Amino acid sequence: MCLGIPGQIVEITDAPRMMAMAEVSGVRREVNVACIAQGPLAGLIGKWALIHVGFAMSEIDEDEAAKTLEALRGLGEAQETLEAMAAGDAALEGRS
Repeated sequence: MCLGIPGQIVEITDAPRMMAMAEVSGVRREVNVACIAQGPLAGLIGKWALIHVGFAMSEIDEDEAAKTLEALRGLGEAQETLEAMAAGDAALEGRS
């Protein structure tokens, strides 16, 4: 099943490529923010977005993000997704 999981944009990592760091329940992942950018990218810092396969697909508010994360945790899917993200990050770090 494909799902978008809420993540908070915490920094811009590569503005020309429209890349930012998003944090999802303590796991950080670089994502493309082209789909949600509507002005200077710095304005996205602190915003919440639904993250799917490396892309911030749509902006959501903090309350909606919290409710969605809670619902996903209840279904057990958030944990599975977070583990997959962490495993992917660990694999990438191993290549350095």
